[in-house]
Amino acid sequence: MKFLFDLFPIILFFIAFKFGDIYTATIVAMVATIVQILWVYYRHRKIDAMQWVSLVMIVVFGSLTIFLHDKTFIQLKPTALYWLFSGTLLISAQFFNKNWIQVLMGKQVTLKANHSHSVWHKLNLAWSAFFFVMGALNLYIAFEYSEDTWVNFKLFGSTGLLIVFVIAQGIWLSKHMEHPES
Repeated sequence: MKFLFDLFPIILFFIAFKFGDIYTATIVAMVATIVQILWVYYRHRKIDAMQWVSLVMIVVFGSLTIFLHDKTFIQLKPTALYWLFSGTLLISAQFFNKNWIQVLMGKQVTLKANHSHSVWHKLNLAWSAFFFVMGALNLYIAFEYSEDTWVNFKLFGSTGLLIVFVIAQGIWLSKHMEHPES
């Protein structure tokens, strides 16, 4: 359910684009993201750092799109967000010894002790690479294909690729997990 809730602004962006244009869709996505953040704050009294980053990115890139009447900015936003995530994962692990994937998943996943550090390291690198590739793919589709194709990719392509990546990660990770005795 949280996954669908997180997709809420993108789904509304898609619908608004289909019935309007890229500028209408951008405004709708900005408003939807603000409403989403307000709802999360109302329900939990806390907003995750990733949600703040997403809010700032949509407001900045969306505002530039609207005020300059240039769709390029909203098309660059996913790449900027993906590359920010990619860089954060890579730099925090390499230079600050902080593995954000382990921090996010460590309470739900127990790895076999003898390989856990290297598995978390590989998983962090895999997510960093995934986000980098997603950013590059977004640029390619945004600037080599039609606006309509880019909007479809934004909802269906990127979501589909994320689901495939998470499933592949789960299969790979299951080989390294500590399984309780039955």
